[in-house]
Order: sequence, then structure tokens, then C-alpha cells
Amino acid sequence: MKIKFLLVCTSLFFFLNACTKDDNEAVVNLEAPIANAPKDVNDTGFRAKWNYVSNSKSYLLDVSTSENFATFVPNYESKPVTDLNEVVVGLTGGTQYYYRVRAKTETQISDYSNVISVVTTGTSNVPEDPTFLKVKANKLANPFFVGMAIKANQLDSGSKYDAILKNEFSSISAEYEMKMNPISISSGVYNWTAADKIVAYGNANGINVHGHALVWHLAVPDWLTNFSGTDAEFAAEVKKYITDVVTHYAGKVKSWDVVNEAVDDNSGNLRNTIFLQRMGPNYIKDCFKWARDAANAAGDTNLLLFYNDYATSTNIPKQNKMFSIVDDLKTSNLIDGVGYQMHNTYLSPTKTQIETDINRAVAKGLKIHISELDIQVNPANDITTFTNERRLAQKEKYKEIVKIYNALPAANKYALTVWGMKDNESWIPFNTDLNHPGNDWPLLYDSNFALKSAHTGFLEGLD
Repeated sequence: MKIKFLLVCTSLFFFLNACTKDDNEAVVNLEAPIANAPKDVNDTGFRAKWNYVSNSKSYLLDVSTSENFATFVPNYESKPVTDLNEVVVGLTGGTQYYYRVRAKTETQISDYSNVISVVTTGTSNVPEDPTFLKVKANKLANPFFVGMAIKANQLDSGSKYDAILKNEFSSISAEYEMKMNPISISSGVYNWTAADKIVAYGNANGINVHGHALVWHLAVPDWLTNFSGTDAEFAAEVKKYITDVVTHYAGKVKSWDVVNEAVDDNSGNLRNTIFLQRMGPNYIKDCFKWARDAANAAGDTNLLLFYNDYATSTNIPKQNKMFSIVDDLKTSNLIDGVGYQMHNTYLSPTKTQIETDINRAVAKGLKIHISELDIQVNPANDITTFTNERRLAQKEKYKEIVKIYNALPAANKYALTVWGMKDNESWIPFNTDLNHPGNDWPLLYDSNFALKSAHTGFLEGLD
């Protein structure tokens, strides 16, 4: 009886205790932090950063040389931190590191944040991965530059762009910021900021810098478009600009597209631009001469000068006109190479068309720059998602083009440049003339920097 009484009392105690607990109370899971790009990257460390998490009291920081955190940098495995940043020290220069962070309360630890990659400055100790494009290209019997079109704001040390560029690419071209409009403020007045950043980045990291472009009809500053002086004075302004830019970057920029897209798409004649209107049909030759003269005067006798255009493999009148321009320039020793843009589709041009076009330049002893490569997979706007069929077709087209280029004689090779890094930042999906806004995937990396099959196709083309 006594035992039964004790059992009843015990049960009643636990029942009453349970009834005092708020039935609506719930344990809230602690959110994972969001890790941010590092600051103050140097030879021996960097500042890791992350966002505040509600209710957190501290954070646990991991730093590793392995993306899966198989090992940890000494003293940086679950290192307690009470702030939203931590200076990581004692690292090795030119080395790839990764960091992640968790939030902590007295009783809870959150899931891991996203992983941030950072390469310390200094001599690189990152191993040469044979799946990196430039590594494989450099091991060829006849190597060439593997290029990428970039923007100045992508070149911050420790960014994902920075890591990929250093690993994968041996040449860079400014997508827009080295054209006339962003540089030339008024006659003899220049804004070098973005262009200087691009050139300095390439020079500091052993990456070739290709200048794009000195003269292009769609990048004319307003002051020159509205220039009220004589045609001779207009030409003098263009000469001054070319001379000043080539001189400014003498020895730092290894090649220039002197004139870009000068041939009309429909007639096979020169495009009716402000340069043709005000300087006459010899303006292209004049621009090349001014560039050559400026380089020689600055002691840069190795500067390479290119003419750059698109759609010449399928547009035969345009192709013929381009080579008439090239022949005239070559007679005067004013040109070193031809830039083939190759904004192609997964269907066109054919292998034969590309080879025929390029071989005309090879026969003239010119260097070949595939200067703006991307491959549309939705030219007819018939898909809304990136299908497996188109993925494989794009892979094969990248492989085909790289194989064509790789087969060129060594003396004719210069660089093969992809026009942008990520699909979502390409000009193609958002070009109104192409009529498929947002629905194309033309590059080697997706919107999350993940490698695509196109990248594999590029690698296979180097075999």
C-alpha cells in the first residue's frame, strides 16, 4: 500500500510539472551564418567575415587548405570568435585557403555557413591541376594563351573570380573598360582607374593582357560624337587618343585590337560609322599606323596589333572585305593578327566554315586570336531550361573549336579567349536582338561558378 502511494505521488509530481510548462514553447534552431568575401588579403593571412546570427553568443571558425575541410590550419579548427570577423594569420603566400563558420549559443551550435575560398598573395603554391585549362594548354607542344573577358570589379583579391582566373587562365581582355568611351573624358583628359586595375592585375599575376579595343563605333564618348571641329581636327583627336593610350600601357599591354567591327554585316562594305564619315576610307590604316608609331616611340617594339570582327565564317562578303583590309595593312607592316570573335551557336558555323576562314589568315602568316568565344544553345528560343541534349551539343562545339585552334601552326597561335565567366553575366541572354532574354547558357561556368560540360569539352579539345 505504501509503495502504491509513493508511485501515485511520483506520477502526480511529473504530471503537475509537465502542466506548468508552456505548451506553445518551441525550440528554435539556430540559423547558420553567411560567410562573406575576405578583406585585407596579404602574403600571410586575411580577415574572414560573416553576417550576424540572431541569438548567437559567439562563432566557431574553421580554416583549411582543403575545400572539404579534411584537415585544418593549426589553431583554426572551431576557433571561438566573439566578433563578426577574425584576422587569420600564419599562412603561406600564394596558397589556396577555405573558411567556414558556425554560430553558437550556450546550448546550440548552428550548421556550417557557405564556404569561402581565398588565395593569399605572393608566389603561388597552388598545385598545377591538369584539369585547369591553362595548365593543360601550357603543356602542349605548341602552347597558347587561354583567355577570359573580365571586368575590373571582378579582380578583388580572394574573390571567386580571382581564384578561377589565377588557376585557369593565362590571358585577360577587358570586356568594356578599356574602350574609348570609359577612358576618354575629353580631349587629352582620361579616366584610367578601371583600365589600370585590369592591367595591374594581369601584370602582378603573370597573366597576359590583351587590349580591347582602341577604336569601336559603339564606344565613342559624347564629346567626340558631338565634336564640332573640322574633319582633320577630328582625326587629330583620334590620333591623340590612340597615341596616349598605347604610350600609357607600353610594355604592360602585349596586344591591342586596334579597330573593332569595321565591316558592315549586309553589304560587304565598310560600316558607315562616325570614323568612316569623318576620316574617310583610309581611317583603319591610319589608326593602325598611329598605334604602331606610338608603340615604337615608347620602345615597345613587340606590341602585337590585331583587327577584330565577327561572323566572318558564314558571311562571305564580310570575310572578303576583312581580308582586303588585312592585305592592305600587311603590305605596310601594320598588322600582326586577326581576332575572330566566334559568338557561335551549337549548330553554326560548321567545322569546315571555321577552318576555311581561319586558314585564310594562316596563309598570310598572321597570328590568330579567337577573341570572344561563347556558344549559344538557344538561338531559336525554343527551350526555357538548359536541357541535357543542348548541354552535350555545346560541349562538342567547344571541343571542336578548341581542336581547330590547337591544330594551327605554332607561329599562328596567340590566344583563345572565352567571352565571360558565368552564364548569368554573359551579354547573350539579355541581348534584345537575339530575342531570348535570360534563356541561354553560353559559357564554361554556371551562375554559381560550377564547371559545365562545356569546360570538359574545352579540355578535351586540348588533347
